[in-house]
Amino acid sequence: MNKKLVLLLILIGYLGVLPAAASIVDQMDSLNPPIDDTPKPRDIVYPDWFKHSFLDLQEDLDEVAKNGKTGLVIYFGQKNCAYCEALMERNFGQRDITEYTRKHFDIIPLDIWGSREVTTLDGQSMSERDFSIREDTNFTPSLMFFDKDGQLALRLRGYYPPYKFRAALEYVVDGYYKNERFRDYLLRADPPPKFDVADLNEHELFQPPPFALDRSRIPASQPLIVFFEQKECHACDVLHSEPLHDLEVLDLLEKMDVVQLDMWSDAPVITPDGRRTTARDWANELGLFFAPTIVIFDEQGKEIFRVESVVRMYRLARVLDYVLSKGYLTAPNFQRWHGRREPFGE
Repeated sequence: MNKKLVLLLILIGYLGVLPAAASIVDQMDSLNPPIDDTPKPRDIVYPDWFKHSFLDLQEDLDEVAKNGKTGLVIYFGQKNCAYCEALMERNFGQRDITEYTRKHFDIIPLDIWGSREVTTLDGQSMSERDFSIREDTNFTPSLMFFDKDGQLALRLRGYYPPYKFRAALEYVVDGYYKNERFRDYLLRADPPPKFDVADLNEHELFQPPPFALDRSRIPASQPLIVFFEQKECHACDVLHSEPLHDLEVLDLLEKMDVVQLDMWSDAPVITPDGRRTTARDWANELGLFFAPTIVIFDEQGKEIFRVESVVRMYRLARVLDYVLSKGYLTAPNFQRWHGRREPFGE
């Protein structure tokens, strides 16, 4: 790890400057090599402290309360998943994250293709596979955080870097989910830049303003994809430097209407369903908390998919293919559609 960054983080923590600390942690996470999400066999090993459960989730929740923990986490994963591997190695590979998680949560691992019977918190019995479909786990890993009363406190779909994952844990443990959305919690800790010190990444495929995206009255000829980004965003830089230079991704994007919005700007927007608003207010309405978030709409203006976590070339290309081939009309979710095509998962 870069020694200067470590020293600066210590100084910032001493001074109590939380927004700057979040920015520095973002830089630290950027030192990790990019995730390689190309399909291949992967030996994903769960931490030995993950709970061995009989999959009666109410019994598991009762045990959480008995042991004085905050809640229960349901982990949805699959074999050979690059993003699941990153969660195990990059997040749970860090001592502070592991200790904090073990102190406050029990984690129940489920296989989205599994056949074991699960008794859910609402008393229904179904297979792991059917439970993952019911909970719309389009991406692995997906995590559902329940408090000790069985209330869903937070849902994470996809992989988030350690600094964001730490924030998610603290958001639940400290009870902020009871009074504010995760987006608002993150905004208080790490507000967007107040000054125009940098511009958004440009791309020739992005349509220029005005952003008149209404397709509720007259259907469009192709889907709409909106990239919600922000300035000074490492994950946005990675998206532009790699996936958005991939020839397969670019070929698929050519078949869509492509728009980029600054999720914190007051740029006027007419939404796909015909309402007048701003980019900031629309992002707030959608509950977006991660940049970049990619939201895709069909020809009539209905949202059909979103990617609100770290995404690399292979996953992004498959999502675009899923949308353009209208896989959402023939499969219960993205993973079921994708599983028919790729034996190694993603």
